[in-house]
Order: sequence, then structure tokens, then C-alpha cells
Amino acid sequence: MSSQYSPPYAITPSILNSVAEISELLGYWSAKDKLVSPQLRRENRIRTIQASLAIEHNSLSTEQVTAIMDGKQVLGPARDIQEVRNAILTYEQLPYWRSNNVEHFLAAHKLLMQGLVDYSGHWRNGNVGIYRDNHLIHMAPPANQIPRLMASLFDWLTNTDIHSLIKSCIFHYELEFIHPFSDGNGRMSRLWQTLILSEWRPELAWLPVETLIQKQQNDYYRVLGEADKASNCTCFIDFMLRVITEALKEGIDSHSDKMSGEMTGEVSGENEPIALHKVARQIFDVLKQNPTMTIPMVAEKLKVSTRTVERHLNTLQQVKLLERVGSTKAGYWRVV
Repeated sequence: MSSQYSPPYAITPSILNSVAEISELLGYWSAKDKLVSPQLRRENRIRTIQASLAIEHNSLSTEQVTAIMDGKQVLGPARDIQEVRNAILTYEQLPYWRSNNVEHFLAAHKLLMQGLVDYSGHWRNGNVGIYRDNHLIHMAPPANQIPRLMASLFDWLTNTDIHSLIKSCIFHYELEFIHPFSDGNGRMSRLWQTLILSEWRPELAWLPVETLIQKQQNDYYRVLGEADKASNCTCFIDFMLRVITEALKEGIDSHSDKMSGEMTGEVSGENEPIALHKVARQIFDVLKQNPTMTIPMVAEKLKVSTRTVERHLNTLQQVKLLERVGSTKAGYWRVV
């Protein structure tokens, strides 16, 4: 059965390639049982909550979110603390909700926004515009159209047979476009995408995609705007799938070696051997052989993220094993 309403989008080779890459990475992720250990899940959940709220200008740090989760007192703006408490409670309920149930959706908004807005858990009753730097960038549909639009969106979500990775991105965009609530639309979009993904693959409930969205926040809003102008969310699907890919790579890079023992190689330093993370050792060996390689080239060769390469390069420079000579584009790496 197909839904009468279908959001406008196209399936491109880039989107298909991302779906294939994510599926391959998930196979590796699932094979590493310790990657989804309770401690890692907790750490990722804290990062998810902090990043999703930081996008909405919440000022609390990861350490403060951790303290709130542990039931400790935290100094900070009362609203920011309330937002974190609400988000903790909301993400705890994630396994009990179904993504195509509009009542669950409204219940999630009520829990997420309780004490923050007057009508949490209810559609907005006024018209809203979305502003960036005092410029109107999106005028949301009229309030009297919200029940019909959301009913159509949930009907589509229930009946579409499109892949869950793509479906989750489309729902995320459509919710941002409709803007059904007076506040909390962005965090609900990201929450519900996580729910849709977790129904496909449970381990995705713990993937901190929001952390990378926060780091690419300007691009995130830019792509939303491009999709609005095109009246088509293809570019947003492509963007979000790349974010999910990057998050999976970071998760695998950051935790698989740590769980099995980080120090796996040695390099001779000035006075004594220096123990190195396996990936750092690989980076050192690659650049020793080809010192003109760029960070993206090293990342591609080792099948890790650019951020992972940057992190280990910082370590290699701190322990004075590598030194950058010249500019980022035209320079090279010198073994010290």
C-alpha cells in the first residue's frame, strides 16, 4: 500500500553509495560487541543530548550534562538545566515509542518541552517564521494546516517502503519544514530520526549523530535552506547520510581500539620508545613513506575519518615524532 502523500525527493548515486557504506559500517559496528557496551551507550547518550541542545543554544557542557544525569547539582541557567533533564527523560522513553504513532510523537514533545512552553504536546496555534541573523529564511505553513499536514506525513511514514535510512532523513526535513510546534521542532526532528533509525537497527539508538550536526551546524542550516528553495529534500538526505557515515566511522575509530587496548605499537623517541595507539602508528608509518600526503588522503588510505587522523596527528606532534613543514596545502610532514 502506498501513501497518497509523498514528499518530493530523488534517489541519487551519492545517496545509494551512502546507504551501502552505512550498511557495511554497521556490519562492522555490530560485530564489535563492546562498541555497544553500557558505558559506551551512556557516553554517547550524554554527547547526543548535549549536542542536540547546544544546537538550540543551550550553554551546558558535556560534564554538566553528565552531572545532571548522575543526579548532582549543577550551576547554570534554570532553563538550560530543565532542557537537559527533559531530554534525559525523553531519550529514556525512546524504546517504548513507535515512530509512526502520532500520539507517541506528541507525548515525546510534551516530555521534551515540559516546563519550557505553555502548550507542550500540542500543535502550535499561531503562525511562525524561522529567522537567522534577523532575516526570515522560512515561513512555516499556517497553523490551521498543521493537523492535515502532520496526518499526511505520518500516513506516509507508515506506508512508505523506502529504506529506513532515507525515510528518517525525509521525515527529519519534513518536520523542520512544517514546524508543527511553537518550540522544540529541531530537537524533535533529530529525536524522531534517531527513533526511526533505531527501529531499523537498534544500535543506532546510541549513535551520537547530533554531535556531528552541531560541528557542521552552518552547513546543516544551509542545506535545509537549499532544500526549501528547491522544494525537494534530496540535498538534505545526501547531507544527513554523510553525517551518519561520519558518525559511524568516528564511533568505530574511537572505541574499537580503546576497548581492546589502545597501546599497540612503539616508535623510538628521543630517549626511549613511545607507545602509540594503533591508528597513530599507522599514520606515522604512512607519512614516513609519503610525507606529502594530506589529511584526507591519509584518512582515505586507512579508512578512518579525517577527525581521527587530525586527533592522532596532534598526538604525534606533541610527542615530537612528526613536524609540519610549510603550509597546510603545500607543506609536508617531517619525521623528527
